[in-house]
Amino acid sequence: YLCFSVLAPWQLGKNSRTSRENTQIQQSLTTAPVALTTLLPHQDSSAPDRQWRRVTATGHYLPDKQLVARLRVADGDPAMEVLLPFVVDGGPTVLVDRGYVRPLPGSRVPAVAEPPRGTVTITARLRDSEGPVLDKESFVSDGVRQVYSIDTRQIATLTGVPLTGSYLQLVDDQ
Repeated sequence: YLCFSVLAPWQLGKNSRTSRENTQIQQSLTTAPVALTTLLPHQDSSAPDRQWRRVTATGHYLPDKQLVARLRVADGDPAMEVLLPFVVDGGPTVLVDRGYVRPLPGSRVPAVAEPPRGTVTITARLRDSEGPVLDKESFVSDGVRQVYSIDTRQIATLTGVPLTGSYLQLVDDQ
């Protein structure tokens, strides 16, 4: 009874989510990018049904608000993701995941390349905010704020910068 009433629906739901995400990824590969403001028109918006959609935005980074997400894996090795708010011209401020860096020995944050200064146009993939890691608090080490998940609400509170509910995974910035 337990298998049919609890485990079977859980497994079927997991398959539906995976199938939905695979469809979104496939569509993102064949669809031209759209302006971010068409999917996230205002500060409190999010677009969970548009995850992985490629978007473009013009604006500027807030380099003094940079932080990293810890405990990530890239190509089977430990990694950190570099996160930074981006103010969209005529639109909201959105969190941008600029990519992975390898931690130094002792899980120390390495030197991270500065983001482009001034006005830039970025191309990125829209992503859903991750849920918070409840038993892990953010902290500052090596002069860098570190978090355990890409939770835009938590990061907005930590940085003092209002952020949209979805974030961007950078593909290109110029």
